[in-house]
Amino acid sequence: MASIGEFITFSTAQQPLLMGILVALVFGVTLSSPVSSAALALMLNIEGTAAAAATIGCCCHMVGFAVTSYGDNGIQGLIANGIGTSKIQIPNYMRNPFILVPPVLASIITAPLMTMFWPMQNVAAGAGMGTSGFVGQIMTIKTMGSSLTTWLQIGLFHFLLPGLISYFVYRLMKNAQIIKPGDQQIMTGERI
Repeated sequence: MASIGEFITFSTAQQPLLMGILVALVFGVTLSSPVSSAALALMLNIEGTAAAAATIGCCCHMVGFAVTSYGDNGIQGLIANGIGTSKIQIPNYMRNPFILVPPVLASIITAPLMTMFWPMQNVAAGAGMGTSGFVGQIMTIKTMGSSLTTWLQIGLFHFLLPGLISYFVYRLMKNAQIIKPGDQQIMTGERI
């Protein structure tokens, strides 16, 4: 598995556009599935820009679902999806898989922007975590150092672009009635 991780890290350096898309897509979808994206990152031991792309993929799913499900879940859902996990949306995307489209598109747009134009670095411990407990951001700071540039990159690539792109795509899909009110409502003890 470590050799696969080395290949992913090497490939991202050689083909930042394609690998940025691929790594972010795989890790984002893994984060929103029953499989552990953190375990995948640790097994592969990815690092550098590849780990940063994986972090962004995860952030896009967490921030994306936090923003797009706000109307269904309010502030509690914003926090649960945004700094908890997007896995709480599994029952919802099993009913309507289209709710995955906004965070997936945010992943495949945001990560290559980072890999091509303003590369970041991370390590395996932060790669599969996204914004969960802010581990992805903490490990980014630990890896890159606490500078204004690092904080700006975190703000842009971990929060702002994932939220804006996801919300824009969500609004288009909601206007087309592909995503409807209640499609992202988190199951609570009262609903079960």
